[in-house]
Amino acid sequence: MKQNFDKCLEMVLVHEGGYVNNKNDRGGMTNLGVTRRVYEDWVDRPVSEQEMRDLTPDDVAPIYRKNYADRIHFDSLPSGVDWACLDWAINSGASRPAKAIQRAVGATTDGVIGPKTLQLVAEKDPKFIIDYVYTVRQAFYESLDDYKHFGRGWTRRNKETLHQALDMAEGDK
Repeated sequence: MKQNFDKCLEMVLVHEGGYVNNKNDRGGMTNLGVTRRVYEDWVDRPVSEQEMRDLTPDDVAPIYRKNYADRIHFDSLPSGVDWACLDWAINSGASRPAKAIQRAVGATTDGVIGPKTLQLVAEKDPKFIIDYVYTVRQAFYESLDDYKHFGRGWTRRNKETLHQALDMAEGDK
């Protein structure tokens, strides 16, 4: 739901933290969850390490909105489902949570949430979709080679997102 974006942005920034440049992370230089490549695409020019270090929540909020929230139709998803999908989209790309939602509701699995998927989402219990997204997300993480480096953090994040999303869905009743 539209009013959830700011709340979800706050929660994702807790997960994403600040500046990192871990040699084991395929994303490379990252700040507030935005990789250097994503930020360079956003500003349409190369950026320095200092520019990456200086990113603020105000800098990344429009990126999260356009590149992730809009792609998963965040504002049209039920409360809690929006958060479960946004957090995974930011962490792993928008098509993965979109496909998980589509499988959960029996829609064509093309990775693009559209009117047909949204209609099917409206007919399902949001808690079922949230649980399904959690399970698929965890299996995805566990299938990755770098799970050995980042698995504990990914699992913690996924569990926190699950509980937050279920609380949001419960509060929306």
